[in-house]
Amino acid sequence: MKKLIGIICVGCLGVFGACNNSSSNQDSVDSAQDMNDSMLPDSNSSAMNSAPASEEDAKWAVDVANSGMTEIELSKVAQTKASDPRLKDFADMMVTDHTAAADKLKQLAAAKSITLPDKLSDASQKKLDDLNKKTGKDFDKAYTNDMLDGHKDAVDAFDKGSKNLQDADLKNFASTTLPTIQMHQDSIKAIAGKK
Repeated sequence: MKKLIGIICVGCLGVFGACNNSSSNQDSVDSAQDMNDSMLPDSNSSAMNSAPASEEDAKWAVDVANSGMTEIELSKVAQTKASDPRLKDFADMMVTDHTAAADKLKQLAAAKSITLPDKLSDASQKKLDDLNKKTGKDFDKAYTNDMLDGHKDAVDAFDKGSKNLQDADLKNFASTTLPTIQMHQDSIKAIAGKK
């Protein structure tokens, strides 16, 4: 009997482990978004007015959190691997400013019951892995291009957020953070020699 119970327990653990592995393979951004979607009441629910954040606002927060984490992680690598001193200084600024913004967003998200990703999305992790393989001038060029692309997208996201978000606190966060992101964009364009 003890042997049978042991076999059943091992079988249960195997099933639980398989379920656990399949969910851990899900992209962190998708996972956070799924969690947020499950927290929203359906449109027929009378609790709709008490929803902590709209689906669009939660999606914006998840996307912005992932972008911020990506820029922080790429910049941490650039702090040590960049050969251009201006890029190292830029990377320092990025880590400082984006960490401060991420902390504010985490506080807002917690207050609004929004789940943020706890690690980079698969695409962002691939970008980080690819950057880590580069050295010297190739690294500087790749990091610069990543920052140019990332800040173009970030300025667009924060600009739209400052106009379209429904939640007043998130909208204010987007509005007050946008000038810093625009300044980052101007800085990386200057380093790249672009206008």
